[in-house]
Amino acid sequence: MIKAGLVLEGGAKRGIFTAGVLDYLMEQEIWLEYAVGVSAGSCNLVDYISKQIGRTKRCFLPKYSYTKWKDIVQRKGLLDMDLLFDKYPNEIYPFDFQTYSHSKIKADIVVTNCLTGKAEYMDERTDKKRSLQIVRASSSMPLVSPMVYLDGVPYLDGGLADSIPLHRSIQRGYKKNVLILTRRKGYRKKVSHKLDPFYRLMYREYPELRKTIQKRPLSYNRTMDWIERLEAEGKVFVIRPRLPEVSRLESDYDTLVHFYRHGYREAQKQFKNLINYLKIQ
Repeated sequence: MIKAGLVLEGGAKRGIFTAGVLDYLMEQEIWLEYAVGVSAGSCNLVDYISKQIGRTKRCFLPKYSYTKWKDIVQRKGLLDMDLLFDKYPNEIYPFDFQTYSHSKIKADIVVTNCLTGKAEYMDERTDKKRSLQIVRASSSMPLVSPMVYLDGVPYLDGGLADSIPLHRSIQRGYKKNVLILTRRKGYRKKVSHKLDPFYRLMYREYPELRKTIQKRPLSYNRTMDWIERLEAEGKVFVIRPRLPEVSRLESDYDTLVHFYRHGYREAQKQFKNLINYLKIQ
């Protein structure tokens, strides 16, 4: 086990890039001591800890439809979250909870508390159903997914409050951190108010959540400025796409496979530099 942190950004279907990176690292038996994941990054995180090479890739590919249009009318959400976080892990692509629960890798899954608007960091190794609910909460994008309740508290996508949780890893005591991002270098979020009426309508009872959503672009951009400074100083190791990213709801099979392979190849190309950064003998 290598004393370093692994930080996994979200990005919905862009997370298949991360799956490619992690599959290569797992093949090389690279196991970091701590991992923290957000949204799609949390899906990648649990498969890394359970050592299931290829599982995240299979879950991201459109063999089954993620979208249930009738649910839009019924206001249940755009994505079939039951398929992703119930049928997939329990029936179609079984999640190895036994390996996950016995792993010595420490972890945090980031969720956003809808009452406070703040990030919370969770891990569950004794209750499989609750563990999957935490990942589901972390992955529940606003407007298109329903809130997930844990202990009576509503949660949504962890990326709203902490898109790239490098601070968390540092707080946990890890001076060396490997970041897997799903956007190209230099990307910054633009401030837009187009969806504000929908946020006000959907989350009228959650003012702190709305504030967090409104502040997200500036918070994300400050974090990226900081990360790029650390990267230039050699204090963090970043693997990110060099090719144009897929959309977060990409459904084309070949496009997703291509992006997965891009992640795998990037990990392969940067492997020697990664080993040097981690100072593995």
